[in-house]
Amino acid sequence: MNRQDVKNYGDKIRNYKKRGYIVPTKDIIKSKEQIDGIRESGKINIEVLDCIAKKLYVGMSTEEIDCIVNNKTKELGGIPAQLGYNFFPKSVCTSINNQVCHGIPSKNDILKNGDIINIDVSTIYNGYFSDSSRMFCIGDVDEEKLRLIKVAKEAMLEGLKHVKPWGFIGNIGYAVHKYAVKNGYTVVKEFGGHGVGLKFHEELFISFVSRPKTGMLMVPGMIFTVEPMVNMGSRYIYIDEKNGWTAYTLDGKPSAQWEVTVAVTESGYEILAY
Repeated sequence: MNRQDVKNYGDKIRNYKKRGYIVPTKDIIKSKEQIDGIRESGKINIEVLDCIAKKLYVGMSTEEIDCIVNNKTKELGGIPAQLGYNFFPKSVCTSINNQVCHGIPSKNDILKNGDIINIDVSTIYNGYFSDSSRMFCIGDVDEEKLRLIKVAKEAMLEGLKHVKPWGFIGNIGYAVHKYAVKNGYTVVKEFGGHGVGLKFHEELFISFVSRPKTGMLMVPGMIFTVEPMVNMGSRYIYIDEKNGWTAYTLDGKPSAQWEVTVAVTESGYEILAY
């Protein structure tokens, strides 16, 4: 992006602001150098998830997953961003079946045949942050869970279609929610995407139950996560009172989530971690 582009973008943002729209502040928009750094962090995040994908098995504890994530991240020169974040005790989130998010790895949580699990990895590399998660199937998974996982990913991809400069954040969530509901599922309201890059969680919040043409204006250089949590049953959840982190579906039915870190570009978007 050259100086003239920066000036043109600045003028365009100011015009939107004058018309009453929510626009990003300068600290939300990343420079080319910062985007390059976040991209390198994302490469490690991807490699860690690829490593985990090859090692999952029936009978594995989530504590083993945590050890692999911790060791692989450090081997690649990174730092697990989740470890110690707001006192989170582990290096990764492992959310099984009806756990919506923020599952804490434990030697007592053993993967069983037919389980589905979301593994959420976050990396710091040279001071830059990336964040992504995937769903994995353990052994023979039934058709209902397989369809949930498929639709959750498709809903995320529907949202990505609306990541483009001079569009609105609300368009992403609206597309996600519409697709999930059309397929008979619900979307969690309490959690959403967030800005990422220079910090683990930055100011921007992306709801996945939003209305079109609402929320902040998207501008080249913005980086955030797209990570809808899709439930098989109702959208309602509760937080484990004992650990203060893990969210569960209220009705006990399964939940699925896919997460990517994405940068808004001049022509659309670039996925930095998936």
